[in-house]
Amino acid sequence: MISTGELLEELRVVLDPELGINIVDLGLVYRAEASSERVEVDFTLTYPGCPIGPELKGEIEQTIKDVTGIESAEATLVWEPLWGPERMTEEARLSLGYPI
Repeated sequence: MISTGELLEELRVVLDPELGINIVDLGLVYRAEASSERVEVDFTLTYPGCPIGPELKGEIEQTIKDVTGIESAEATLVWEPLWGPERMTEEARLSLGYPI
């Protein structure tokens, strides 16, 4: 079984297409859990109405299937808590010009 840390590391290949930064460093992944039969990921977007939700959902699910071999992968878009720049890693904040 893959750990949460390993899932997050694997999800770093999924990029926000508008910002070009991975979804983990952007702080968009709120939960990543795996069992031997299923993987679930809760993620959010930088703002409500952002049009990339379906694209990210598909990329997250496909990445999970590819790296774990588990076919039952579900990515769920959530809005609570709302995303804010404080969720980003220091590196992501610096690359986007946010103060540290």
